Amino acid sequence: MAKELLKRSEVKEEFTWNLKDMYASDEAWEEELKTIFAIVAELAQYEGKVTASAKNLLTVLEKEADFGQRLELAFNYAERIHDQDQKNATHQAMNQKMYALYADVSSKTAFVVPEILETSEEVLEGYFKELPELELYRKQIAEISRRKAHTLSKEAEKLIAATGEMQALPDQVFSVLNNADFVFPTITDENGETVRITHGNFIPFLECADRRVRKEAFETFYGVYKQYANTLAALYGGQVKQLMFQAKARNYPSTLEAAVDENNVPSSVYHNLVDTVNKNMDKMYRYVRLRKKCLGVDKLHMYDVYTPMIPDAAKKIPFEEAKEIVLKALAPLGEDYVAKVREGFNSRWIDVYENEGKRSGAYSAGAYGTHPYVLLNHSDTLDAMFTLAHEMGHAMHSYYSNSTQPYIYSQYKIFVAEVASTCNEVLLTEYLLKNTTDLKERAYLLNHYLDSFKGTVYRQTMFAEFEMRTNAMAEAGESLTAENLNALYLEMNKKYFGPDMVSDDEIAYEWARIPHFYYNFYVYQYATGFSSAVALAHGILKEGAPAVERYKKFLSGGCSESPVELLKIAGVNLETPKPIQEALDVFGETLDEMEALVK
Repeated sequence: MAKELLKRSEVKEEFTWNLKDMYASDEAWEEELKTIFAIVAELAQYEGKVTASAKNLLTVLEKEADFGQRLELAFNYAERIHDQDQKNATHQAMNQKMYALYADVSSKTAFVVPEILETSEEVLEGYFKELPELELYRKQIAEISRRKAHTLSKEAEKLIAATGEMQALPDQVFSVLNNADFVFPTITDENGETVRITHGNFIPFLECADRRVRKEAFETFYGVYKQYANTLAALYGGQVKQLMFQAKARNYPSTLEAAVDENNVPSSVYHNLVDTVNKNMDKMYRYVRLRKKCLGVDKLHMYDVYTPMIPDAAKKIPFEEAKEIVLKALAPLGEDYVAKVREGFNSRWIDVYENEGKRSGAYSAGAYGTHPYVLLNHSDTLDAMFTLAHEMGHAMHSYYSNSTQPYIYSQYKIFVAEVASTCNEVLLTEYLLKNTTDLKERAYLLNHYLDSFKGTVYRQTMFAEFEMRTNAMAEAGESLTAENLNALYLEMNKKYFGPDMVSDDEIAYEWARIPHFYYNFYVYQYATGFSSAVALAHGILKEGAPAVERYKKFLSGGCSESPVELLKIAGVNLETPKPIQEALDVFGETLDEMEALVK
């Protein structure tokens, strides 16, 4: 009989996050929505009068910040309660209600930015002098002005804002289909037991030492996506089309340019990443050859990519042990940092284990005015411990930004979102390597480090290039059919993994399961973030306190400066290919050591 997941009601409270830290009840959340509506109604009265006086401008900006903070918290609550069990109809409705509310609020307040942009710099500067309280909002207004060429009339902004709910539909439908509706078949595991494939156990199955299990899980899992490939292609095509609509409406030459400008990042950063990684494919091909040699197979298949090259050193790491190891690994960041991570462990910031209907994967999310929340689907593996360190890095970035910056400057840009998380991973790697004398265990850890480069720099860059090319195809008038997407993805898989890898037919469908393709050119930031994190972590370990201080200034920066400038404060300049190349050089050096160990 197949092992089935626990229902949400069956999960022990200690392994669930405490949403009452946001609202005492769903009813309290509903009451807060009424307050948000009331503030928005008050704000709407200022339409046509936003910059009529310094007092009006201050009032508008204060009310925007007030409802914005409240809306963020309410949205966070609805998303977290929905993600813990996406089969729950009540919570589905709450989440959908928030998307509708967000679109409504965006539409009703869309007049603010255009009215500010219609006001001369001289008038605004006079207001700053007249009311010192306005000084807090100077950077906010400067950021609005930066995107003046891409801001439309009040009427047009209202119209675009009103489409917000429709724009979110591809992501919403994909999420429900992928997490709630898809039911994967069962397979026979290495112990001869019948187990149902889930998002949570798929990768652990691919890590299994038994190649028969890996192959069966791989083919079974992708068989579901093959069955729904046309539907999923239509959804992804819809996502790209809504991005095209937004980019065209806002006078951007491409969806890529629109996406990176949102974070005030030059498009050269994106292209530098893809170009630099493409110039270093020789290292990836070396990795593939090393993996093939270590596994002792005639042909290396895509279902062989996740299993450790040093399988005998793999061991289970219970969640409690994983927490303690992570705390020790993060010690170089200072006692204040470690104490706050420990608080997160002990105060139910984390939803730990998979349950029926729970959102797949892992993430950190939060809102100003409450602590961060972390979703895991934890299994007792080394990778799961690294995921814990990774997500707590996100959480700590949010904690430092939220506790240092006022609300309007607290939200760090997506571009730097993966830096703190990956810095934690690198520190964990270095801690584990430092604290082992066993050569086999060292080789296993080096294997994991190599896999991190493979998965975060090469694989995410492959995703980024796929996203860039599919958007370019659509912009050129090509249809994003399942056939076209499969062909492109298979082509790219062959390019990134090289001649020693068998690109199995099933891998052509991998694009169909990647939720990040609905996040608007998000994935490249994993690779740039990883490269930055390697530099920062090595600097912290070598330099100590001064590097830690610079790093915490970066963590505390929120969006008070552009993300590129914040990284410069920490000591990394991503306006050049240098950080990417240096990270890939570390990958090459790690390959050298690993190759020497497994001769």
